[in-house]
Amino acid sequence: MNFGIAFSPLVPVTVLWVALAAVAVIALLLFISRARGAVIRTAALLLLIGALANPSFTREDREPLTSVAAVIIDKSPSQAFGDRAQQTEAARAALAERLGRIPGLEVRFAEAGQADGETDGTRLFSALNATLADVPPDRVAGAIFITDGRVHDVPADAAELGFRAPVHALVTGRPNERDRRVALEATPRFGIVGQQQTITYRVEDHGNPPGPVRVTIRRDGETVDAQTVQAGRSTKVSVTIPHAGQNIIEIEAAPLEGELTQVNNRAVVSIDGVRDKLRVLLVSGEPHAGERTWRNLLKSDAAVDLVHFTILRPPEKQDGTPINELSLIAFPTRELFQQRIGDFHLIIFDRYARQGVLPLIYFDNIARYVRDGGAVLIAAGPDYASQTSLWRTPLEPILPAEPTGTTIDEPYHAKLSDVGKRHPVTRGLEGGASDPPKWSRWFRLVDTRNTTGMPLLQGPGDRPALVLQRHGEGRVALLLSDHIWLWARGYEGGGPHIDLLRRLSHWLMKQPDLEEEALRLVVSGKTLQVRRQTMAESVEPIKLTSPTGETRQLVLTANDNGLWQGSIEVNELGLWRATDGKLTALINVGPANPREFAEVTSTTEVMAPIAAATGGDSRRLGNDGATPRVLGVRTSEIFRGDDWIGLKMRQATVVRGIGVLPVFAGLLGLLLLIGSLAATWAREGR
Repeated sequence: MNFGIAFSPLVPVTVLWVALAAVAVIALLLFISRARGAVIRTAALLLLIGALANPSFTREDREPLTSVAAVIIDKSPSQAFGDRAQQTEAARAALAERLGRIPGLEVRFAEAGQADGETDGTRLFSALNATLADVPPDRVAGAIFITDGRVHDVPADAAELGFRAPVHALVTGRPNERDRRVALEATPRFGIVGQQQTITYRVEDHGNPPGPVRVTIRRDGETVDAQTVQAGRSTKVSVTIPHAGQNIIEIEAAPLEGELTQVNNRAVVSIDGVRDKLRVLLVSGEPHAGERTWRNLLKSDAAVDLVHFTILRPPEKQDGTPINELSLIAFPTRELFQQRIGDFHLIIFDRYARQGVLPLIYFDNIARYVRDGGAVLIAAGPDYASQTSLWRTPLEPILPAEPTGTTIDEPYHAKLSDVGKRHPVTRGLEGGASDPPKWSRWFRLVDTRNTTGMPLLQGPGDRPALVLQRHGEGRVALLLSDHIWLWARGYEGGGPHIDLLRRLSHWLMKQPDLEEEALRLVVSGKTLQVRRQTMAESVEPIKLTSPTGETRQLVLTANDNGLWQGSIEVNELGLWRATDGKLTALINVGPANPREFAEVTSTTEVMAPIAAATGGDSRRLGNDGATPRVLGVRTSEIFRGDDWIGLKMRQATVVRGIGVLPVFAGLLGLLLLIGSLAATWAREGR
C-alpha cells in the first residue's frame, strides 16, 4: 500500500503561481513592517491558495507482479549428435525443478531450431523474442538457453535484446569433439550443356591434425571422379554439364575416425544446365502453304538458331535460264550433311522427296547422326507416299512407319491415341480431351503400315498421324499430314499447333521435362512431392533416403494420364534421394549446404559475448546434464558464480485500487478556511 498527495487546481497553474508570488510579497511586507498577526495573515493566505490548488491525499493498493524467465531449448538437428539430446532433457528437468523453487518467478519454456526446410541455421533469439513478446521489459528476469552453442542469430549488441537482464547459455556436448566437413568456396549457378564448370572446395578437420583425405565426386548420383586432397587446402574440380535442367554435384569426403557425424562430409552444388543455342536445320522440299508455319514457330523461339533452305530449283528443272542470272543461293549440301551435320540438334525435312539434291551417301550420314544421338523430324505430305519417298533411302531403318503408297484425302479430326493421352508431347493439349477434339479438321493423311514407334495422333480408321521413335541414342518423329497449317491459320477455330510443334521439337532435342519415363522431386515448404511420369499402367513404390540415411517407402497414386504422385513431410535438411529401382532422382531440401551442418562441434564461444554483456554466463553442462544452481538476485550487475547462475528479480507491481481524500473539499476544507479567518480576526481584535 502506497500513500501520496496529488493536486487538481481549480484555476490555471499560471494563476496559482501569480497568487503565490503576491502572497510572498505581502508576507515579506508584513514581516518587514513588523505588523501584528503577520504569521496568521500569511497562513490564512496560504490556505486560500492551497484551496485553489485543490490537494488530495491518495492511497494506492498495489499487487506485486511475478518476474518472467525464458528457457529456450535448442531442438536443431545438430542436437541429435552424440548424447546431446539426453543432456538437454536432463538439464531441462533440472531447470524446471530449480526454477520452480524461486518465489515470484514465472518460467516459460520454448523449443526452437527445428528443421523446417526453409529456415537456414539455428535461430534461438527469434524464439526468445516470440516467447517474451507480451512481457514488459521491466518484468523480464533473464533467459537461459540449452544449446550446443552453434546459434546463428546472436545479437551483436545487448541493446538489441529489448530488455536488461542476464542471458545464460548451458552448452551440451563434449570438449575436444572431432568432425570433418566439406566447405564450398566457389560454385557456379549455371553451366553451358556440354561444357565444364569448376568448383572450388576445402576439406576441414576439427579436432584432428590436417592430413590426406579421399574425396569422391558424383554427378546426379553417379561417380565421375575421385581424388586425394590435403585437409585445409583449397581444391578445384571440373565437372562436365551433360544435360539441361538441374545437375546435382556431390563432393563427399571419406569419414574421419571418431567424428560426430558424417552428414557434413558431403557438400552439394546444384548447377542449372542451359543450352547455348538449339541449332535446327529446316529443309523444305518445295514451297507450300504450311512452309511458313515451321519457320515462324522456330524463329519465334529465342533459344533456337535456325538454318532454313527451300528447294526452289531441283536439278531436273531445266528452263533455259543461265546459272549466272539466277538469284538463288546454292544448297551447301556437303558442308551441312557431311562436315557440320554434328553441329545441329535437330534436322527437319518438310515435304522433302528425293530430287537428286542430296546424294544417297548423305542420307547414310543422317542415319548415323541419329544413331549417335541426333534428331530428325519428317513433316510428310504426298511426297512420303511417292516413289521418291525418303523411305526409299538409307533413312529407312530409322523411320517408324512404312508408306503404303496411297494418301487418304478426306476430312477428319486428328485425335489422341491411348498412348498420346499419356505421352508428355500430346498429354493435356487444349481441346484434345473431348470426342471429337475441339480443333479444326485436316484433309490429308499419308497411309502407312508396320508402325514400330509410338502413335500419338490418329486419323481415319485409327491410322497413325504422328509417330515418335527412339533409334540408338537419337530420336525420330514422323508427322503424316501436311495440313497442320490449318490450325495456324485459324480454320474452323484452329488448333494448338504452337504447343504441339514446340513440344515435339523439344522432345526430339531431349528436353528433360518431356521425357516419357521420369522421376521428379519438388519441395514446397515442408512437403516433398514425388512425381512419376510413365507410359506404363502402374508404377513401383518409391524408396526415399533422407540426408542421414533413414529410408522410407512411398506408394504413389494416379494423378493424370501417365502421371503418378505422392508426398511426405520432410524433417531433415540436405540431399534426399528417391528411386523405384529403375530411375533415381535427387533434390536438396533447404539451403544447398545448411549452416546447421557447417560446424557441428559444440562451443561456448559463440554465446559468450552476449552472455558477458548482460552479466550472464556461457558454460558447459556436466557429463550427465548437471546444471548449476539458479538463484534469484535483486540488486547486482553480475549474475554468475563458480557454481551458480542468477536471474534478476524485478519489483514490478500492478495497481488494484486507489483511495482519494480531497483536503479542501467538504466539511474539512470549510473548517480550515473558517478557522484561518477566525484566527486572523481574533488576532486583529486584541
